[in-house]
Amino acid sequence: MTVTFSDRIDIALTVNGEAVEARVPAGRHLVDFLRLDLGLTGAHASCEHGVCGACTVRVDGQAIRGCLMLAAQADGTEVWTIEGLSDTGAVADLQAAFIARNALQCGFCTPGMLVAAQELLNAGGVPDRTTIREHLSGNYCRCTGYEAIVDAIETVAIARSGRGAA
Repeated sequence: MTVTFSDRIDIALTVNGEAVEARVPAGRHLVDFLRLDLGLTGAHASCEHGVCGACTVRVDGQAIRGCLMLAAQADGTEVWTIEGLSDTGAVADLQAAFIARNALQCGFCTPGMLVAAQELLNAGGVPDRTTIREHLSGNYCRCTGYEAIVDAIETVAIARSGRGAA
């Protein structure tokens, strides 16, 4: 069978803990499906080349670029967006630390940063500042200079390890 971009494909996946079934254009990217079809606008479509990280979401437990994955490729997966991670409280401590450390200014990159940071912190332990920077290297921020972001993530890592409070 030949698939063209005008063809539609049926998909079934779990988004933020809820089963979703949809018929999507074959060429629709995951970030566009989330934003346009489901109204989940936390992940942003920005560079559309997988470089900036603004579209970062979690698929089957791994942070991915939503602009590089087609919605059809997400068929059968579990997808978490910043909305779902926020609603469940999974990133509440990170959000509080970002606010306390002034790690966000315009907020455009923040959802992707939080998803990427959560992935790093889910690995356990307390990553050093170099590891934090390396993990976030695919998430661009044009406002903060990153120091406050690294501070916030480090603070949460220490608190989650039981060695301090966020």
